[in-house]
Amino acid sequence: MTTTSESATFATLDSALERLKEGERRWATVPLSRRTELLQEVAQRAVAHAPSWVEAACRVKRISPSSPLSGEEWLSGPYAVATNAAALAHSLQALSSGKNPISDVPITPVRGGRIGLDVFPRTVWDRVLLSGFSARVWLKPGVSAEQARSTAGLAQREPTNTQGISVVLGAGNITSIAPLDTLYELFAHNRVVVLKLNPVMDEMFDATCAVLKPLSDVGVVEVVRGGVDVGAYLVDHADTTHVHITGSAASHDAIVFGGGAEGEARRKKGDPRLRKSITSELGGVSPAIVVPDGWSERDIEFQAEHLATQRLHNGGYNCIGTQVVVMPIGWSGRGAFLRALRRQVDKAPQRPAYYPGSDDRIADANQHHPTAKTCENGRLLIESLSADDEARAFTVEYFSPVLAVVQLPGEGADFLRTASEFVNERLAGTLGANVLIHPRYRRKLGQAFDVFLESLRYGTIAVNGWTGVGYLTAQAPWGGFPGATLSTVSSGIGVVHNALLVPETERTVITGPFRPLKRSLITGQFSITPKPAWFVTNRQAHHVGRKLVAFVGDPKLTRLPSIFASALRG
Repeated sequence: MTTTSESATFATLDSALERLKEGERRWATVPLSRRTELLQEVAQRAVAHAPSWVEAACRVKRISPSSPLSGEEWLSGPYAVATNAAALAHSLQALSSGKNPISDVPITPVRGGRIGLDVFPRTVWDRVLLSGFSARVWLKPGVSAEQARSTAGLAQREPTNTQGISVVLGAGNITSIAPLDTLYELFAHNRVVVLKLNPVMDEMFDATCAVLKPLSDVGVVEVVRGGVDVGAYLVDHADTTHVHITGSAASHDAIVFGGGAEGEARRKKGDPRLRKSITSELGGVSPAIVVPDGWSERDIEFQAEHLATQRLHNGGYNCIGTQVVVMPIGWSGRGAFLRALRRQVDKAPQRPAYYPGSDDRIADANQHHPTAKTCENGRLLIESLSADDEARAFTVEYFSPVLAVVQLPGEGADFLRTASEFVNERLAGTLGANVLIHPRYRRKLGQAFDVFLESLRYGTIAVNGWTGVGYLTAQAPWGGFPGATLSTVSSGIGVVHNALLVPETERTVITGPFRPLKRSLITGQFSITPKPAWFVTNRQAHHVGRKLVAFVGDPKLTRLPSIFASALRG
């Protein structure tokens, strides 16, 4: 059963936790075959309830369901949940038949004694619908292929060994985050879940309950809503054993150490008040590194449009939204690129600032950066920063439409080393980094580029893509780079998504097409992908998103022409 009150009272929370305690006992007896079926039901319900889900999401974001911007909600909402649940079901199906989830995944040696799992594309549909995109998961140094195969499956290798009740504190920006985190807690860690929605997402309550109903019917998921008091009650409750939060480092620290000066003192001493385990995904200041050798005028315009999307998708309220663009100061096309970037930021569709505090954060950025320029619709572009500046844009995640540009010395391999050192040492967080580079120049750099990729300390790296694609890739883990601690949490501890249930992951490297359809072939990297549906300037994004969700529910060849027709008109 799912709690359905407007705002949960402590009595209803106690009842929900009692149900979960009984549900955990029942969950230990549920075989993998039935768990697989439950995931398949979740995937189908995500597709079936997608229209009402998207309508609710549009009410949250204050945009029209008929607007192209609603395409973001189709893709980052029901599409993400349906594909993840289906991929998890495939992994459990493998385990139930005595195999491991990565038995058919190609394994490739990568730098530093690591191995990489080529997790995308997996099917012919992947190759067609996301032509030119790939994802490789790097495991930590020293993990062998044999170890990876023998441990893939995580807690589902011992399904009778449950791990208590997890409190999942849902995010307030992307509608799939809360259900995806719930699925990961339940299946990767074998913890039953009480999911508390963020108050910003109150409109998503009914859709979330509808999609997770197969799991709540079994008694292993309870969905509640309410404010900080509800979250605090669940976190501190004697019956809960674990906490997972998606949010800010400040929110994490308040939970772990307490608020105010006393909490900060405890953090510095490494003395947590929270006496249970916690995992987290906390965002940060994400960079995009521009390596511009060989770029044409059309490349400059397209990649400026790409960067505008990386910042302005979902209005700028993304933990993975690019905040700092890094480029070489000696680039002859620097002026043209900055003009194109401003032009693309200006032309991006207007949308309401739905996320609380956005205007205050923009005002703070404007106040602290003398070179800030206000663009159309209140967006802020901060130009002419250098590595020596003590800019707040390097350390404060503005979580709003604020984009900064920093110019660094060097060219070729020297610029790559300088850029890597800058983003690793000066920018807050380790969640994701983007790199834009012509494929021919990447090949010319050879090993120097591979060394550069290895040097980037980020959980997801996108080369000629956006790290948001990594979020949408069900088989890829999502989280900060390993090494965070409770006292220095950076972009968080642990990962989510990871539908192949692979332990000891270090990073995911996404590769995308440098140019869209028609211009891709001459780069030596052919792709039939036109302007991606997640671009904020895509005029057909809502149609493409809706059709992709329908395709996930019923993948067949006859659906492809309509998808491609909409995509080409985008």
